[in-house]
Amino acid sequence: MARDTGSIVKMSRREGYALHPKAHKALVKRSATPGQQSQGGYRRKASQYSLQLREKQKVKRLYGLLEKQFRNLMKEADKSKEQSGLVLLRFLEQRADNAVYRSGLATSRRAARQLVSHGHFELNGRRVDVPSIRLKVGDELSLRDGSKKSEYFKQIDDVSPAPSEIPMWLNVDRKKFVIKVTGVPAREEAEPDINEQLIVEFYSR
Repeated sequence: MARDTGSIVKMSRREGYALHPKAHKALVKRSATPGQQSQGGYRRKASQYSLQLREKQKVKRLYGLLEKQFRNLMKEADKSKEQSGLVLLRFLEQRADNAVYRSGLATSRRAARQLVSHGHFELNGRRVDVPSIRLKVGDELSLRDGSKKSEYFKQIDDVSPAPSEIPMWLNVDRKKFVIKVTGVPAREEAEPDINEQLIVEFYSR
């Protein structure tokens, strides 16, 4: 399964945005972009194309997609009668790995992707190992019985978000490790620091 295995900290510095929880401290210490051209500690004024490209790269890396996957998702969103940027974000949020992350059963999207790809979850009673599967209303993701015994899930309550941080479109039973999809993600439930219009403009060139 193809995936981006580059340093998440370096990518976060390149985008000027924490793409992973562990990148927050790194950005505080070194906010400049990697490479010799950034040693002055500042960023040059970006062109409109550069802004569009960086926003696309930021969101693509944030959700852990490769370029072809992201482009195909944008093409599908373009076919919708709704605003394509909002539809794109909805598609990203509805991924199985993102739902695991949003529910608090993983500390990051990368961790959630690994958990799903290793077959720790079932979708509607059947084992699933494809992180990109798009969930729909009525779907149920549940942790497999054998995985409930692992130390990772025994300690997940120590690092998981408070119930108030779990989006409204997900109903999570932490004791049974069950995630039920009860609605569709609203715009305000996606990452707040995303300008989806820049991404739409990038692919509209």
